[in-house]
Amino acid sequence: MTDRMAVALVVNGRPRRAAIEVHHTLLEVLRDDLGLTGTKECCLVGECGACTVVVDGRTVDACLMLAVEAAGREVTTVEGLAGGGALSALQAAFLETGAAQCGFCIPGQLLSATALLATTPRPTRAEIEEGLAGNLCRCAGYEQIIEAVQLAAEGSPGRERHPAPPRGVDVAAVPDAGVAPQ
Repeated sequence: MTDRMAVALVVNGRPRRAAIEVHHTLLEVLRDDLGLTGTKECCLVGECGACTVVVDGRTVDACLMLAVEAAGREVTTVEGLAGGGALSALQAAFLETGAAQCGFCIPGQLLSATALLATTPRPTRAEIEEGLAGNLCRCAGYEQIIEAVQLAAEGSPGRERHPAPPRGVDVAAVPDAGVAPQ
């Protein structure tokens, strides 16, 4: 016999209810019960960031949070970023810079960047690196991801534009221990 309970939460601005098993994580409920498969399942121990979502304005690894802990809270997943069928400025910037390579880590990267830009509208490169530190990219597309966050933030007044790397230099192939320790 399994212990099930009803849980109510707001997901992407919509009130949602699910009958869940008390030991299920928020990741399991989002993917399996609510059908929101944009949040990726990967390491299941909170090390990769693929399952990053925003709960009440703060990023969390959905694989580490029990679904019952999200009861009554507001959860944003990658599906909630595009409004009215239009990409958010951040999503558009990811496309423009080629940040979405294989795409597996991108939902978590987008949510971490969304939370960063909500608290720091004009982040420095160091702040972007810190804000994305919990998200791993196995394709090593960190430079494009950082550029995408910078591009999305450029609309803010007084935003300092960071120079692009010289053409012909494949920065994705050059590990940067400051961005992603190898």
